[in-house]
Amino acid sequence: MSTTALASQIDSLAKTAGLTIADTASAADYTGNPTTRFTLALAADPAKTQTLELSEAFDASNPAYATELATYFAESARRLRNPRPDMYLAMLGLPLSFGKFGWPFHGSTSGADTSLVHGEVNLETGELSALHAKISASLTQTFAEVVTALEQPFAESFIYNAVRKTMDQGQLELTKSGNRQPVPVTTRYYSPKQKIFIFNDTDDTKRSDFLTAKVYWLSGVLGGSAPVWIADPRDAQYLNTTAAELKSVAAKLAATGLITLSDNGESAAPTAELSARQAQFHAEVEDALNFIKPHFNEDMRGGHTNM
Repeated sequence: MSTTALASQIDSLAKTAGLTIADTASAADYTGNPTTRFTLALAADPAKTQTLELSEAFDASNPAYATELATYFAESARRLRNPRPDMYLAMLGLPLSFGKFGWPFHGSTSGADTSLVHGEVNLETGELSALHAKISASLTQTFAEVVTALEQPFAESFIYNAVRKTMDQGQLELTKSGNRQPVPVTTRYYSPKQKIFIFNDTDDTKRSDFLTAKVYWLSGVLGGSAPVWIADPRDAQYLNTTAAELKSVAAKLAATGLITLSDNGESAAPTAELSARQAQFHAEVEDALNFIKPHFNEDMRGGHTNM
């Protein structure tokens, strides 16, 4: 696949979704294999961009990829309308930005039978913070066979959700420095029978709490109160629900006076009442940071053991 042919394929997909290619650059993956890095921009607002990196040999015209690629580009275009398209909320209450992901997956250099992708998440609360986690997400060979292709459009959603899930379990720490932390992505996150990814079991209460915090942080604090997409299928996958159900939950929140809806109920911004709950949401962040921090036995730290 030539770079010119791939660029033409991506340009066609982008235009259909309301995107343009702002820049194209030759790059390389973690192991040195050639890639093409596209900067996609929202046609209606070219300042809103995201990076798409694909193997140079990737054939986007393959009919087997058509549906998933169309979905990826359409959702990317919709997500780029958010004030901070790189932002996601973990169920713990942590607002996180995702970046520096080096696609596509590459084989493990340690000899393990796994495929890896590296990236970084950062805590974003509107204040200066150096807290972040360098990520090394790994797929077993068995799980990799479930994925249509080991490229960004087919894996970004479940990788981001696996990162959030691992954070929720207290197995990722946000630090000021540090080595890459593992995010194992295994078949426990996938139902072969239903052919869907499953990360969390949630009910209306948990989904309501999630959307309330998402709108507070991603719109109110970090987005200048510009509306954020509350019916994002990526969040729906993370919460094991549907975009329609998230809209339904948001409608109930709007009825309580906490959020205002727009875009046919798919976007939301905080009301003054929600914005006034600053203490609550900052306390949730502090509680979450304490939860994910490793805690050592203080007696053992002092050298007092029974061994």
